[in-house]
Amino acid sequence: QVQFVESGGALVQPGGSLRLSCAASGSIFTLYVMGWYRQAPGKQRDMVALITSGGNTKYVDSVKGRFTISRDNAKNTVYLQMDSLKPEDTAVYYCNRVPKLESSWGQGTQVTVSS
Repeated sequence: QVQFVESGGALVQPGGSLRLSCAASGSIFTLYVMGWYRQAPGKQRDMVALITSGGNTKYVDSVKGRFTISRDNAKNTVYLQMDSLKPEDTAVYYCNRVPKLESSWGQGTQVTVSS
C-alpha cells in the first residue's frame, strides 16, 4: 500500500514562491503517473498538475506558466514549484497517483497566499 507525505506549505505573500514536496513509499513509485491536487475551502479537490514516469507534464490553465511539477525517482519524491502565487492558489495541496488511489491520500500541506 503506497502512502504519500506532503510538506512545504506556508503562508506567503502574493507574488511569492513555494516549493512543495511529496515523499512516496513503495518500490513501484517510478511506474506511476503522479499528480498534485488542491482543495480550497468549500470546493472539491482538483488536480492542477501531473507528471508521467518519463517526465512529461500537464497543467490546468489556471497554473500554467506559474507552477512546475518535477520528480526524482531515485528519492521517490515529487515536487511542485509554485511561482507568482495568487490568493486564489490558497488551498490544501495533496499528491497522489493519476488516477488517484483513494486509500492513499496523505494529510496534505496548507498553502495560504495573503498579504
